[in-house]
Amino acid sequence: MIRIHFGDATIDRTRIAVSPLLELTAGLELVHRHPARAPWPYTEWAATAREVLRTAPATAPLRVYAQLYGTEHGRPTPDVFTPVPAGSRPALGDQLAALRRTPPALVVAQLAKHYPEGVPEFLTPYRDDPGRAFGRLADALQAFAELALAPYWPAMRAALDEEVLLRARTLAAAGPEELLIGVRGRAHWDRPVLSLPKRNESVLNARDKRLLLVPVLLLEDKITVSTDHPEIVMITYQARGAAVLASRPGSGRRPRDRLAQLIGPGRAAVLRALAEPATTTGLAAALGVSASTVSEQLTALLATGAVTRTRSGRRVLYTRSPAGATLAALFDDSAPAEAWDSPAAVS
Repeated sequence: MIRIHFGDATIDRTRIAVSPLLELTAGLELVHRHPARAPWPYTEWAATAREVLRTAPATAPLRVYAQLYGTEHGRPTPDVFTPVPAGSRPALGDQLAALRRTPPALVVAQLAKHYPEGVPEFLTPYRDDPGRAFGRLADALQAFAELALAPYWPAMRAALDEEVLLRARTLAAAGPEELLIGVRGRAHWDRPVLSLPKRNESVLNARDKRLLLVPVLLLEDKITVSTDHPEIVMITYQARGAAVLASRPGSGRRPRDRLAQLIGPGRAAVLRALAEPATTTGLAAALGVSASTVSEQLTALLATGAVTRTRSGRRVLYTRSPAGATLAALFDDSAPAEAWDSPAAVS
């Protein structure tokens, strides 16, 4: 059991993110954990992924994940192989570019932390020539993504969007503690300690760190914790909606302006326009509508917690709340759902 001790500042600074890269690494662990047949709803996807790994030479460097996750290994994975996402909705291309630029000093420090008795042979290329090793790893992850996950990604992305929206609503309505209580998996929250099942007993002091929650569809009913980052504790958990992996991917595209369909075109326009704090008059001028129309939309958005209002001298400024920022980002339909490289959102 690992017991993570949080402080009030940590809980209050809880954030939520989606990570295509963590979906890939969780999928690799899933395939390794079920070498013959994965359970429903992963059966068909895992069979496809297994065949890709067997037949596509470009994926050969991904064997490092099987070695990291091996049952005989029995220790946490250095976070350089499962890095914390930058922003709340990073593009896979950006994540792979960051992986290629993994600082050599960071690799040395994490390998020394996790392998005090000496770095195992299969990891020495990452220590000795990290630029080349992580470059090859990023190329292999890109190939695996295109061959095994890209056809499923539109449906997966929609499911993850709904999961984050649900969490954002919980965060806005009930506070960050409810996020921890409602996370799926074998976790126990007894303020200020989150207990997660692990092989060995350990205690982690996270009072001075931020908490990042990352829902992952391919995690198969488990929770993982990443602690190497100096400022962030990342907890990944299984997202709702994994059933989308049970059916063959279609070729359709999602509706275009889903945010307008969800909350109405007027409110959607105002919420999008609040990328920066603004007054009613400023919003009206920017959107080309009357101040009374903007005021009506702002009243509705205030009531739902999507925006906040503050006074600065004689001016009243409106801005997106964390829930509103997440909502605007999740339903940004400026790019097709099939694309891995979706625009990043406010973190």
